[in-house]
Amino acid sequence: MQPEFTSNKPYLFRAILDWLLDNDATPYMLVDATRPGVEVPQEHIKDGQIVLNINPSAVQNWQVDNEIISFNARFSGVARLIIVPMSALLAIYAQENGLGMAFPAEEESEEEASSPSLGSVDSVEDGDGTDDPSKPENNSSPNKNNASSKKANHLKVVK
Repeated sequence: MQPEFTSNKPYLFRAILDWLLDNDATPYMLVDATRPGVEVPQEHIKDGQIVLNINPSAVQNWQVDNEIISFNARFSGVARLIIVPMSALLAIYAQENGLGMAFPAEEESEEEASSPSLGSVDSVEDGDGTDDPSKPENNSSPNKNNASSKKANHLKVVK
C-alpha cells in the first residue's frame, strides 16, 4: 500500500517564487477567480481569472501555507486583502519572460493535479509596460499546453 501524499503545489509554488526572486524577476501568479474562497478585486477579473503581482515590494502581510496564500495589496490606491486557496492557483511566472510553472486545473484527481508542467508561460503579455509593482495586471492566461496535459503523470519540459 502506497502512502498518501499531500499536494506538492504549495511546495513547488514556494520554490518557484524563491527562484524568481533570486533571479530578480517580478513574480506574478495566475488565479482562477471562480474557485470557492478566492477573495480578489472583482473589477480586475478577466475571463474568470486574475493576474496578481506578488513581488515583495507590491504586497504586505504575506502569508503562505499548504492551503492558502494571503496578502494585502493596493489596487488603484486602495489597500485590499487578497486570499487565494491553493486550489485556485493556476500558475506562477516571471513578468519579464514568462518563465515559471503552470499547474493543472483542480477538477482533476489529486494524483493528476500533483504533476505540473515546467517551462515558460508563453502567451503572457506585459500589460501596459509600467514598472509600478503595486499595480495589478490582467494578462492573458498561460499557454493551454502547460495547464491541460490532464493524463500525464510526469513533468513535461516545454522549453
